[in-house]
Amino acid sequence: MPDDAELRQFFSALDLDEWGDQLLPLVEQRMSDTYHGDFGSWQSALDQLRAADNVDERRESLLLLAPWRKGPFDLGGVHIDAEWRSDLKWARLRDAIAPLEGRNVLDVGCGNGYYALRMYKEGANAVLGIDPTLLYVMQFLAITYDSGSLPVNVLPLRMQELPDAPRVFDTTFSMGVLYHQRSPIDHLRQLRGTLRPDGQLVLETLFIPGDEPRAFTPTGRYARMKNVWLLPTVSELTTWLQRTGYRDIQVINESVTSVEEQRATEWMSFESLAEALNPADSSMTVEGWPAPRRVVMTASAP
Repeated sequence: MPDDAELRQFFSALDLDEWGDQLLPLVEQRMSDTYHGDFGSWQSALDQLRAADNVDERRESLLLLAPWRKGPFDLGGVHIDAEWRSDLKWARLRDAIAPLEGRNVLDVGCGNGYYALRMYKEGANAVLGIDPTLLYVMQFLAITYDSGSLPVNVLPLRMQELPDAPRVFDTTFSMGVLYHQRSPIDHLRQLRGTLRPDGQLVLETLFIPGDEPRAFTPTGRYARMKNVWLLPTVSELTTWLQRTGYRDIQVINESVTSVEEQRATEWMSFESLAEALNPADSSMTVEGWPAPRRVVMTASAP
């Protein structure tokens, strides 16, 4: 983890000095045994990785940080075959968004930083990723342990914990987050508040088929997920973006998630998409909803 001075310098470069004052104590608290009981074992895995002399030792250390949800990664001769083929999603949106060269980027719900690192490779000036799951932060530290100082940070924070600040980000990503929000309208407003005027939102989320502007709330689980609150049509999602002040709203991709893109592997050995689909009709979930479809949309902040 970058030390306090490095993180303060990172925030200062974004003209967010006040974020350093307010957020670093919270980050420090969460990066400790007292915040999460498994932190010590994850830190031990990182120490083993740094001391590893060969591929087998690196592989063993990285497996201690499973489950790996986003990937793939190739690290020191080890191929991490994560649950999600995140490279496929990136390929669908990469050429359809505003070029990231020289931009300051916020990645909300960034997981282990797979996309944040892709953003940096596309020329982003600085990338801040936030995700409340501490394991994903530890995975990011493993991925970047020998990369030196990068203008990319993944911190164990929630969107709601970010202080009010000037609108400094040129691009804000929210991918796979909106449907976990009890109030998607509030989430969209918070995202808008991070963007400079004419900055771009890249929104990726679940949707259900249909032309009418409507949304459904599963009474129980959706595709075995218990924290899915609203499933809108694309028309309804467009209305949400309009009502929260966005302009230039574009649908850049719609896709049905396949079991080739999301599946169980050695690196994520629990149930995955295949177990969430009706075995007699893969176009439906086991609960009777349409199978997961994802849309990528862009919009501009006023």
